[in-house]
Amino acid sequence: MTVLDEAPGEPTDARGRVAELHEIRAQAVAGPSEKATKAQHAKGKLTARERIELLLDPDSFREVEQLRRHRATGFGLEAKKPYTDGVITGWGTVEGRTVFVYAHDFRIFGGALGEAHATKIHKIMDMAIAAGAPLVSLNDGAGARIQEGVSALAGYGGIFQRNTRASGVIPQISVMLGPCAGGAAYSPALTDFVFMVRETSQMFITGPDVVKAVTGEEITQNGLGGADVHAETSGVCHFAYDDEETCIAEVRYLLSLLPQNNRENPPRAESGDAVDRRSDVLLDLVPADGNRPYDMAKVIEEIVDDGDCLEVHERWARNIICALGRMDGQVVGIVANQPQVLAGVLDIEASEKAARFVQMCDAFNIPIVTLLDVPGFLPGVDQEHGGIIRHGAKLLYAYCNATVPRISLILRKAYGGAYIVMDSQSIGADLTYAWPTNEIAVMGAEGAANVIFRRQIAEAEDPEAMRTRMVKEYKSELMHPYYAAERGLVDDVIDPAETREVLIKSLAMLQTKHADLPSRKHGNPPQ
Repeated sequence: MTVLDEAPGEPTDARGRVAELHEIRAQAVAGPSEKATKAQHAKGKLTARERIELLLDPDSFREVEQLRRHRATGFGLEAKKPYTDGVITGWGTVEGRTVFVYAHDFRIFGGALGEAHATKIHKIMDMAIAAGAPLVSLNDGAGARIQEGVSALAGYGGIFQRNTRASGVIPQISVMLGPCAGGAAYSPALTDFVFMVRETSQMFITGPDVVKAVTGEEITQNGLGGADVHAETSGVCHFAYDDEETCIAEVRYLLSLLPQNNRENPPRAESGDAVDRRSDVLLDLVPADGNRPYDMAKVIEEIVDDGDCLEVHERWARNIICALGRMDGQVVGIVANQPQVLAGVLDIEASEKAARFVQMCDAFNIPIVTLLDVPGFLPGVDQEHGGIIRHGAKLLYAYCNATVPRISLILRKAYGGAYIVMDSQSIGADLTYAWPTNEIAVMGAEGAANVIFRRQIAEAEDPEAMRTRMVKEYKSELMHPYYAAERGLVDDVIDPAETREVLIKSLAMLQTKHADLPSRKHGNPPQ
């Protein structure tokens, strides 16, 4: 059919075609219906495009494959072929830096993944990897599109494969803004960070109905896989917030602390916080008595720029702190024992949490500062049977494998294997400092005296007096603040008030550090 033979109503010139294009685009942007949009808002949820607007800089979003439609037939699908096919993909900027994004549109097929839907996601993931820019997924989907059968499932396989290929190459952030069930939950689990919104987002492999049918247990969706469950119990979620606006604002903040890819350094920021600012408050904040607790988070606030940092996994494995902050404008990763919780011991969950954080920092060229106040590994049958050896080895492996600048600082206790694992000089820390309150030893003085002087204590006329004397002797001989420094295991003992200046100047010196690992496909870390 020639242009002259076109059906009535069809545009016959360029202006008409352009007008038609704008009409189609308007239809794609509007979505399926106003009713569907109201239903989304009624659940306390934003639409996919509203979320993208919050994430990206104004007017920076460039959509890809907006007019894509599925080709499936059967079960009524051929009569329902909306533009975008339920996922919006494209790129834009966050604080002027390129970020790729895809967002499920729950108003279309419940955000369920079909073949065309998956192909769009595959394409934007490939583009992000090729461009070397972060990828953010705004998840709000009901799983695989059942009407498309195995074709939909294969789409998930392509996403998982790309998540794995991009791991450690570009930052990947998953933002859970609705349901995520079954195999779909594995994509977020493969990414670097998972954000969730309370009440409206859930993640689980098998839902409450299946759990009840198989085990007889009754539980709600939020009770099974809500934000608080994954932030506090499972450790699947790194950050949990009460509303989408706050959640997405924090995603933007996290992106400002990360590099575009593994070949770049994190963006530096201007700092008005003086490098040589003294922190005399630290002298009172940390008690010299190793048995008295204190809040390590306040120590971190004192040494980072303007007291500002972003704690990762804040509510899971709270006996260890993992945080991103800046020191003289340079992004650093901080790993620190938390004496307020379980006396800061290392256990299974703390080891896993810190190991993953160290690996992330190493992948993205973020220097690591480790603050030690650790009495050891948590003893107990549950810990041993749960594999504390295997899990503790994960943290050891992560530190030993890291090639970024690494500085450790011993505030008070550093006992036994936990001292070695927490980035001691013997496993490759570039610089190791200590405060005058440090106690580096195989174990605490009381326990050591009971072992070494067991016979003398037992044979003494006054066992308690002898034990007290032996503890004092052991401390003076092997646990005084300068014992490790005298043997070169600590580079310097520093004034706590000068901690910030010492760390910043040390990091500046280590900026040009270069370290090569032996040639290999990859290591075989403990699992």
